[in-house]
Amino acid sequence: MKQLRILVTGGAGFIGSHLCERLIADGHEVICLDNFFTGRRANVEHLMDHRRFELVRHDVTEPIMFEVDRIYNLACPASPVHYQYNPVKTVKTNVIGAINMLGLAKRVKARILQASTSEVYGDPMEHPQTESYWGNVNPIGLRSCYDEGKRVAETLVMDYHRQNRVDARIMRIFNTYGERMLEDDGRVVSNFIVQALHGRPLTIYGDGSQTRSFCYVSDLVEAMIRLMDCEAEDVHMPVNVGNPGEFTMLELAREVGLAAGVEVKIDHRELPADDPKQRRPDITRAKELLGWEPAVPLAEGLKRTVKYFRDLIDRPGSVTAQA
Repeated sequence: MKQLRILVTGGAGFIGSHLCERLIADGHEVICLDNFFTGRRANVEHLMDHRRFELVRHDVTEPIMFEVDRIYNLACPASPVHYQYNPVKTVKTNVIGAINMLGLAKRVKARILQASTSEVYGDPMEHPQTESYWGNVNPIGLRSCYDEGKRVAETLVMDYHRQNRVDARIMRIFNTYGERMLEDDGRVVSNFIVQALHGRPLTIYGDGSQTRSFCYVSDLVEAMIRLMDCEAEDVHMPVNVGNPGEFTMLELAREVGLAAGVEVKIDHRELPADDPKQRRPDITRAKELLGWEPAVPLAEGLKRTVKYFRDLIDRPGSVTAQA
């Protein structure tokens, strides 16, 4: 495959940094764009001296111009702790950011992938969730800045495709975990691991019967590459990407305990508003369109992630070290 010039917004974040690393390894030029709200320079430090890698500090809510072949638009905080910190900015990042990146794709005739989310399904009334399900989202709830922001971004992608023939793809990403997650981002996997490694009880909201599906980051990146490379006629329609293996929060707590080699205790708290009871992707479309399904089982992915956080705890100045 020929060398491409690729823009990754949110490229210094958890998923974005893994994507940048993979694209460099595949022989492409990468422009990593990030405003460093949740992204970290440390995530891409090992790429800084590479001749095909460039880091640009910029916010996607402000226009920018690059000559690129492809755009991966990942810019937006993805955990409730961070996207609820400044909900108006979260909406702007999702909506204005998408407009700016789609406008860039239109001008330079670049192919673009919009990172959407399983949150577009809200607290689903259908289980598992297929791409044809329209969702059950509270438009005025605490999570709506993210949920509705991503739904509008999907609308924009489809309208730019239909009206301006922008070559665009939409990926609905389900829960993803792995190395370079922020230790204080409030996501369940990082929360459980940090608590387990410190010997503290694991915080479970509600009775722990709510379910999630957990996809290891390398599996997600593989799906992103395949979706961008795909030439199928219906490639512009949304694609679910996640691991269809479904775990309750109590089961996840046990798995984290096994991966960390500790006996876990549970601290039950009140369930937050609009917290989905069930979340599991139907990945039939990803299998048929991309020939993709996850390869890393939860136990293996958790071992790798636990090792990453254990190393972080031993590093001076880490949030986890001070916890």
